[in-house]
Amino acid sequence: MEGARPPGRLRRGAPGRSRARRRRRGLQAALAALLLAVAAMLLDLAFPLPLPRADGGGAVVVAADGTPLRAFPDRDGVWRYPAAPDTVSPLYLQALLNYEDRRFWTHPGVDPLALLRAGAQWLRHGRVVSGGSTLTMQVARILDPPARGRSRTPWGKLKQLLRALQLEAHLSKREILALYLQRAPFGGTLEGVEAASWAYLGKPAARLSHAEAALLAVLPQAPSRLRPDRAPDRARAARDKVLARMAALGVWPAAAVADARIEPVVARALQPPQRAPLLAQRLRFERPRAARIATTLDPELQRTLEERVAAYFSDLPERTSAAVLVVDNASLEARAYVGSVAFADAARLGHVDMVQAARSPGSTLKPFLYGLALDDGLIHSESLLVDAPQSFGDYRPGNFDAAFNGPVGAAEALRLSLNVPAVDLLDRVGPSRFAARLAHAGVRLQWPRGAEPNLAMILGGTGARLEDLVGAYAALNRGGLAGRVRYTPDAPRLERRLLSPGAAWIVREILEAHPRPGSVAGAFDPGLRPRVAWKTGTSYGFRDAWALGGTRRYTVGVWVGRPDGTPLPGQYGAVTALPLLFETIDSLPRGRGDGAPSPPPAEVERAEICWPLGLPPEADAPALCQRRREAWALRGVLPPTLPERGARLWSPGVERFEVDARSGLRLSADCRLPHARREARIARWPALASPWLPAELRRASRLPPLAPDCADDGRDAGEELRIEGLQRNASLARVPGSAQPPRLTLRALGGRARVRWLLDGRLIGESDGEGRFEHEFAEPGEHVLTALADSGAWSGVSFRVLR
Repeated sequence: MEGARPPGRLRRGAPGRSRARRRRRGLQAALAALLLAVAAMLLDLAFPLPLPRADGGGAVVVAADGTPLRAFPDRDGVWRYPAAPDTVSPLYLQALLNYEDRRFWTHPGVDPLALLRAGAQWLRHGRVVSGGSTLTMQVARILDPPARGRSRTPWGKLKQLLRALQLEAHLSKREILALYLQRAPFGGTLEGVEAASWAYLGKPAARLSHAEAALLAVLPQAPSRLRPDRAPDRARAARDKVLARMAALGVWPAAAVADARIEPVVARALQPPQRAPLLAQRLRFERPRAARIATTLDPELQRTLEERVAAYFSDLPERTSAAVLVVDNASLEARAYVGSVAFADAARLGHVDMVQAARSPGSTLKPFLYGLALDDGLIHSESLLVDAPQSFGDYRPGNFDAAFNGPVGAAEALRLSLNVPAVDLLDRVGPSRFAARLAHAGVRLQWPRGAEPNLAMILGGTGARLEDLVGAYAALNRGGLAGRVRYTPDAPRLERRLLSPGAAWIVREILEAHPRPGSVAGAFDPGLRPRVAWKTGTSYGFRDAWALGGTRRYTVGVWVGRPDGTPLPGQYGAVTALPLLFETIDSLPRGRGDGAPSPPPAEVERAEICWPLGLPPEADAPALCQRRREAWALRGVLPPTLPERGARLWSPGVERFEVDARSGLRLSADCRLPHARREARIARWPALASPWLPAELRRASRLPPLAPDCADDGRDAGEELRIEGLQRNASLARVPGSAQPPRLTLRALGGRARVRWLLDGRLIGESDGEGRFEHEFAEPGEHVLTALADSGAWSGVSFRVLR
């Protein structure tokens, strides 16, 4: 018995061995867990989650209220809109989670209870009664779809289960739910509840009714079989099943469910949205990684204008296109963007965005020139300008209708878009300086290679973009501040000073005074229509027709032409583009005060001026004020009439001289007899305006005859023209037996400079000095033929052409 262990030691050793075993088991369990975790990590690394890339290729461009304008499919042709739990209706989330996965927020990706229930039902009924898949498992199947025929095999289910656990390990519940909202199949090439809601219901997923929420919650179960646009009856039955579940669970009130059952299932035909396609394409190119691009467009206005433009151009020549841009003056945000007549019309080159295209702007730059001349103190609103044939070096501009108007006020010259006064002003302002001011304000003019700013730019001899012109015209209603048009809410606000507030107000006032076509200036206006400051333009050869206009709230630009630059004869701004401009303006929302005039800024005031001097009247010299005008003056500056350039017979201004107090005859410094002398003054009109002046004004501007006893003072020197070949008050007739109209050979005698010939104010030709000029006089009636030399000398003959 000596070798036997003491009983007490046996009892003391048993607990120790037990603790050791537990420690070993714990270590083994920890090691197993560690190995399992390592294995899971290795498997996770070996088989990473196939999460969708942020730049998967699909995108949607939406209007200011979220309405889709255009959707771009991803690389697989799938239409998908961004969605998140907080951007969809709570009703939809309630229907989805309570019907598909009630324990979504608590299970780890797999719901054992649901799996056991689904297995028991399968054993009992021999078929699938309810699925055991969670939303996480459905997302796993969407992201990593099984091979065809393996989705219901044990290995397929195991893979789905493992992917679900992997999702839960990497993503939060909200991120998993967002993936479902964006990727769940809804039939055809639609994925995601937002795309389905717009495609089937025409509304955002945030504004679903109970019935609509139930319908969209059940569609992913069998998207092809339950498509509401193809199988509305099956879709309704499935929807009602969801409604019954919501009522049974007490999630929705019984009354709401009963009302939802009555609602029919009506779905639109599936077609992707196609509003503002060219702007959407432009923004998509600028933001290739964005899945959702928000714009500033008004969807209803966009739709209205697209339909108006399509209807407006249905009768115009083939290949004619158009562009319309509407901008909010306060924010410079675009409200409508029509880049072509029809995006899919190949004949009209509908894929070419004419909002961005550089085209000849015609006369649309003239308001900014007049505004700059106001700011420079060169003119006031009624400064006397001369619309007569003039040469500016080798450049000889004419008017659109080839007619001339003689003396005109600055406001009228701008409203009538007269070319010679505009070129005259640009010559004084400087083409380079004018181009630099426009560039500073965002109007990026384009020139042919090697060309520089020149006088032709004011008549369209350059290139400009519609969006730049609209941003500049907005300055007329923004206190002179032009800016870049903004197409997205996050676009920066880029504003630059184009004109002073006073100059902008005066130019706008001038353009607003131009009545609408078909209306009469000064007629009664109840104030229902907004006041519009508008201007048209037509490029050389009828290639581009423009109309730009602004109200207090909006600025609108319209371009019409052919994108390939071929002429469109007979189509010019006032005929083609202007009616569409006013149709667009009449479609815009209106506010109080849109039809009321705005008061002038403090730097603008009314002033009475006199022609021909352009200065305020002098109480002690009434003869100097031959025509009175009410002008808008900027900063109290009333500049005199601009001096004529070149060698003229005289320049406009005050001519001072002495006369005999009794006879009124002019006196020179050297007279043989004594005279009672007094000073006299006359106001000279510009020499080139003389042919258009009535006889009494010409007499008032003429020096009185020189007294016979006084030596010549040289003031009567100058050219005198006489027309040879046509007698005053002559009657012209065809040669007997001939169908040819009478043809005359004419000369302007007494002139050495170039002579321009005008028939009833319209330029019909030129001659050099006393050179010959031939012309056929075909139109019967009374006419006036005028020969006007560059020096200002002129002669006119009245005659008649017999029938």
